[in-house]
Amino acid sequence: MCKTVLIIEDHDEIRSNLIEILEMALYTVIEADNGKTGVEMAIKYLPDIILCDIMMPELDGYGVLYILNKHVETAGIPFIFLTAKAEHTDLRKGMELGADDYLVKPFDDMELLNAIDIRLKKKAAQDSHREVKKEEFKAPVTEADGLIAFKKIIDCRKTRDFKKNQVIYYEGDHGKGLYLIISGKIKTIRLSEDGRELMTGLHIAGDYIGINAIFNNSAYTDTATTIEDSQLCLIPKEEMDSMLSLHPEVARKFIQLLSHDNQEKEEQLLQLAYHSVRKKMAGTLIKLHHQLIDNQVGFHVSREDLAAMACMATETVSRTLTDFKDEKLIDRLGTNIRVLDFDGLSKMKN
Repeated sequence: MCKTVLIIEDHDEIRSNLIEILEMALYTVIEADNGKTGVEMAIKYLPDIILCDIMMPELDGYGVLYILNKHVETAGIPFIFLTAKAEHTDLRKGMELGADDYLVKPFDDMELLNAIDIRLKKKAAQDSHREVKKEEFKAPVTEADGLIAFKKIIDCRKTRDFKKNQVIYYEGDHGKGLYLIISGKIKTIRLSEDGRELMTGLHIAGDYIGINAIFNNSAYTDTATTIEDSQLCLIPKEEMDSMLSLHPEVARKFIQLLSHDNQEKEEQLLQLAYHSVRKKMAGTLIKLHHQLIDNQVGFHVSREDLAAMACMATETVSRTLTDFKDEKLIDRLGTNIRVLDFDGLSKMKN
């Protein structure tokens, strides 16, 4: 089946060259010469992939991607930025917004075609994987009518792909709804007054995030960011409000989840207040092992995420991990950590 490519580029010659190359490669091409028109065409035609220039008048490429991510129909379309510059801050901003790739001008024909082919194949694989995962990670179902109804809501909702290090929502954003993690890993963080990160939670497939905002009818209290490529299902606030009002058993389920989350945060506060650096790190490593490990070679976690979770400086994290490795409590290679002595970590003295 012929795939459709939307090109959003204000430079006429560049746009014409792209169209010629893609039509020769048997793609159906639609075009827009500015960001505002590009958004309208994306929503109208729902292309299979979008190529978008960054620097455009009226609405730049970042604005285009931000708006398209707000629409359920266009949020999952692969998006490649075309840019004449590749500064680190520009790349990071684009990835946080959810861009799939960058092509730095000038690029040759094969770079363009390969980038499109890779993203379309990855999208097809994700779509297939998503259907399997949706069956595996639905809300637990009993004979209760409410939970069955809640399961049907999840079945009907579209999932959305998020790239590694992409922000799902920011602290202070209006709560749009409840997120169910279909696959991947998510961290939630809060910033202290001096700008340091405190990780408030680490969430994996089957977990929900944003529960507080739903129950308190408030903004999100932390920032949620992906640790790896992830798929999430958003259950809109209006549907959740209706479900909680009509079905007490659903409300009880989420009250239990909220209570468990609050209990974990209380324990985290106690550890941060009274435990030594070594004991905090030992407890953090044990928790991460149980949450993240999916094989016998350990789990991957960055030094920065460890610092945010244990509430300590990154230099302190490095020194403590080195000590633990020397003491044969763990093995470490780069970001990969393998726990060797659970008993030694769990009995770490304060």
